[in-house]
Amino acid sequence: MSEERSFDGISHGYAPDGPPVAAPPVPIEKIVGDVVDNLSATARAEFALIEARGELALHGASRAAIWGGVAATAAGVALLALAFGAILALSPQIGPLLATVVVVSALLVIAALAAWRAHSHYGDIRTALRRDLTNEGIDDGADA
Repeated sequence: MSEERSFDGISHGYAPDGPPVAAPPVPIEKIVGDVVDNLSATARAEFALIEARGELALHGASRAAIWGGVAATAAGVALLALAFGAILALSPQIGPLLATVVVVSALLVIAALAAWRAHSHYGDIRTALRRDLTNEGIDDGADA
């Protein structure tokens, strides 16, 4: 069973059947078309990503608003209970009418301080949303 081994079909760095056949040149129109298709697909993917991020932000903002509303309602009810409790606690010492006036006055002072602080931070929002941060030109959105 001694078969003679032939190495005629094995390449040792050279093509056994002569030089390789060169691939036909790709037309420039096809190359440009492929580039345009790739850029178009990339742009569509970027827009889809921006849309998905926007929807996620909207979902998060709506959920935050819902739970923030629940928290604000609970805090409001707690403050009402605190005010009624303060009126009831002060009534035996100074009378119901004067106790009501004292508690309402204290709450109005607290509300005025909170409104003043909120107004000072509103200026930060206006500054952040201003088109011209250097105040060199007309700011059409600042006083609107």
